[in-house]
Amino acid sequence: MSETAAVPVAVCQFAPTASRAENRERIAALTADAAGRGAKLIVFPEYSSYFVDPMDESLAANAEDLDGEFVETLRALAAEYAVVIVAGLAERATDGHRVRNTVVAVRGDRVLAVYRKQHLYDAFGQTESDWVEPGEVGEAATFELGGLRFGLMTCYDLRFPEVARSLVDAQADALVVPAEWVRGPLKEHHWTTLLAARAIENTVYVVAADHPTPIGVGHSQIVDPQGVVLAGVGTAPGIAIAVVERETIERVRITNPSLRVRRYSVIPRGVVAPEA
Repeated sequence: MSETAAVPVAVCQFAPTASRAENRERIAALTADAAGRGAKLIVFPEYSSYFVDPMDESLAANAEDLDGEFVETLRALAAEYAVVIVAGLAERATDGHRVRNTVVAVRGDRVLAVYRKQHLYDAFGQTESDWVEPGEVGEAATFELGGLRFGLMTCYDLRFPEVARSLVDAQADALVVPAEWVRGPLKEHHWTTLLAARAIENTVYVVAADHPTPIGVGHSQIVDPQGVVLAGVGTAPGIAIAVVERETIERVRITNPSLRVRRYSVIPRGVVAPEA
């Protein structure tokens, strides 16, 4: 990979609703705006295809397959603007009652990566598992763009450093985090602190897109490998753009070689570690 690899990335903060058509229209407008400003990777929040608060039976009724209208719209937009798009959707599951909380990365010709949320938000008085089935623990979901590798995770996964580390073990240079980080006491502080922590401890970029207030905390951000916010949005809808570059990652890792000197690996629960 080239040491000069660099990708302009955009985080698009918007509030998905219970209108699937309106969500697609809003994504189209934001994609046009971000691409017009030079972005080559455009990231949207969790549940961009459909969202209601509180969650109810309509989530499953409005879930889609990966070859459905939502993903096809993303692919068409990616082709039109020559970009890669990452967005969350409610994917149809197996039992007809729950959905999969899924993130896809697409370009015009195909789906590049699929990630299904592993850690469901059964915390702070919420029970996402009532409506969502957890994704299988397994191979890291990554894709390449412009000589850099991006890894997918979602919202509550941010509280589990093993998820981020498993993506870095898969050679991810940046973590892409679509989210619906629900507001509450200290939640904004947790969000911004964890984004910075995942960047610093892994010496990678973090590219995070959230819902705006009043349901989300907002503060979508692009964070560099030292935890510095390069660009961000406040609490209202908006777009932030910055460049992810390999030169910065390599420079930081000379000063902070934490990945090289670490003495532990990440092993999923239920998996037996191989003998040395």
